[in-house]
Amino acid sequence: MGSVLVCVAAVGVDYCLGEPRRWHPLVAFGRQAERIERKLNTPSGQSVGQGALAVALMTGPPVLLAVLLMFWLPTGALWVVSVLVVWLALSLRGLTEHARAVEYPLRAGAIELARTQVGRIVSRKAEALDESGVATAATESVLENGADAVFATIFWFLVAGIPGVVLHRAVNTLDAMWGYRNERLLTFGRVAALLDDALNWIPARLTALTYALTGRTRTAFHCWQNQAHLWDSPNAGPVMASGAGALRVTLGGPAPYTGGIKQRPLLGTGPKASSFTIDQAISLVRRGVFLWLATLLVLAVLFGGLS
Repeated sequence: MGSVLVCVAAVGVDYCLGEPRRWHPLVAFGRQAERIERKLNTPSGQSVGQGALAVALMTGPPVLLAVLLMFWLPTGALWVVSVLVVWLALSLRGLTEHARAVEYPLRAGAIELARTQVGRIVSRKAEALDESGVATAATESVLENGADAVFATIFWFLVAGIPGVVLHRAVNTLDAMWGYRNERLLTFGRVAALLDDALNWIPARLTALTYALTGRTRTAFHCWQNQAHLWDSPNAGPVMASGAGALRVTLGGPAPYTGGIKQRPLLGTGPKASSFTIDQAISLVRRGVFLWLATLLVLAVLFGGLS
């Protein structure tokens, strides 16, 4: 019950406060990751081994600190620290705010502002996107980050406490920074990418199930079963296919990047994305969080009563 209440409290704090505007630990972590990458990923050292060393240097100390906190802190203090860690990692309100910053100008017809805002949350070439492309990018970001930042955070806290959250968030951040398939990072970032895939394998499928249960269930399961394997990411595929089906909208398709147009398979079914789709995706993630917390509370009460 204590772990479940931590999750409930962390979601509540996130709802009230959102992300810290200053001094977010992930900002400092990202800056250190940039320094480590510049130091180890030299022209003569672009190897899997160098990348593995970089991952160990970036994840080892914070995970060790998290383990020590679990042994050293008294119960009350540990509970408070756990709430803070989960709050800093899950970012549900932050996800919503970034998506709304795209949705509102897009709905008002301010396409240039919408492109600027979506360029802050996706890596594709935002200035080349039309209205549907902007909405598609924002919707995909909501669905995927719902899995990576929200549901995976809750999952890893329940499984492994503070160390699990810290390890997952650290690896996920490193994959976002080093996981690009370009000449500089393809080899160096391989360990971070593979470890991120491993840590997200179960949470991604639980997220896909959640989207199916809280959206158009039959369509979501159909899209998950028939389209997920077409996506190039083993974890994003189920999440995006199920999410698109749950919203009954078509996502994916060609997308402009700096290196050119990337041909992506179509996911989901129905019309193209619009500004209203972004709002529907936010609601889908929120309903999923409510489902998780309600289910966890019920299970905690039942098992607590039986024990």
